[in-house]
Amino acid sequence: MKHLTYAMVGGARGSFIGPVHRMALRLDDLARLTAGCFSRNKVTNAASAEKFSVDPSRVYHDWRSLIAAEAGKVDFLTICTTNESHYEIAKAALEAGMDVFCEKPLSLSLAEAEELSSIARRRRRILGVPFTYVGFPMVKLARDLVRRGELGKIDKVVMEYSQGSFRKVDPAKALEFSRSWKLDPKVAGPSCVVADIGVHAFTLVEYVTGLETKSVLSDLSSFSANTKLEDDASILMRLGAAAGLPQARKITAKAVLNVSKVATGEENGVRLRVYGEKASLYWDQESPNYLTVKYPFRPDAVYKRKAPYIADVSQSSVRSSRIPAGHHEGFIEALANIYCEFVAAVVSRRSCDFPGPREGVRSMRFVEAVLESYRNSSAWTAL
Repeated sequence: MKHLTYAMVGGARGSFIGPVHRMALRLDDLARLTAGCFSRNKVTNAASAEKFSVDPSRVYHDWRSLIAAEAGKVDFLTICTTNESHYEIAKAALEAGMDVFCEKPLSLSLAEAEELSSIARRRRRILGVPFTYVGFPMVKLARDLVRRGELGKIDKVVMEYSQGSFRKVDPAKALEFSRSWKLDPKVAGPSCVVADIGVHAFTLVEYVTGLETKSVLSDLSSFSANTKLEDDASILMRLGAAAGLPQARKITAKAVLNVSKVATGEENGVRLRVYGEKASLYWDQESPNYLTVKYPFRPDAVYKRKAPYIADVSQSSVRSSRIPAGHHEGFIEALANIYCEFVAAVVSRRSCDFPGPREGVRSMRFVEAVLESYRNSSAWTAL
């Protein structure tokens, strides 16, 4: 595969998500970082570029200058900024002819996400969104087991994404916490927990089951002091066949989705349970190398990442596993798997197995439906 180059907006040294993207790309030597606008702060921007070994002549004081200078020079742009700027940067980059890998949420509204999808399609650009959990090898195995009919007809899904991150605050710093950008509507948008981690859970449900969410009923809460946005969400979901299929209008399964940043003591509890007529499956992101399948009349089966028998069930799981069984692979490797597919699409201009415009648009449709449901006294709301 051709060795590519890329530019990055945001993701300065000391940030969380920027290093994750850079490590994921380096893991398979997919692309070299050659340009960037890493921070609005000139000192931080320059120091970050030096740390990342980026030529100072290709470090820009704002993203507009970067796009104007680097479109046609780098193979793609990675956007690691705060939510409010995703749409504007991605739109400008796509219109300049750049392929784009943009952090979630893709935008602050469904209309903006749909516009980005339309631009990408019209300009024949590749647009990726890092819903990282679909990159785990055992999630791909779960999807392929469902496709093979191992679980039979899917009846119910229980999806949990529990963090205690908003409880890890020194009471003396409560005011500082209340100013966190994820709780600021001007920066985060109209939602905190649903748009930040709920979209991960939503995408994971649809990816594994192959079903689409048709409607939601939500109850949102703000347990943190002085917050304008929700930090906890309980959501019921009605699922059915994907649009365009004969049975698309029929509700075939139900789901419960619990998402929280005030789940005291939790770290990153992404837990998926899928219940079918013949069997069920369970996956826990904090023990990512194992997938449990439970049967009513035979012992449980515990699938182990990279075990020899995986090849008979899921080639995609095999391809996304790097090191021998018993050695842990996790979050960085999962994002690297998504980048592998994204880069393959950039090179081949063909559809590959990574979240793209469809998932970006559907996740924003989900966010807006959840918010609308809550505003309407927790009424069922169509996506």
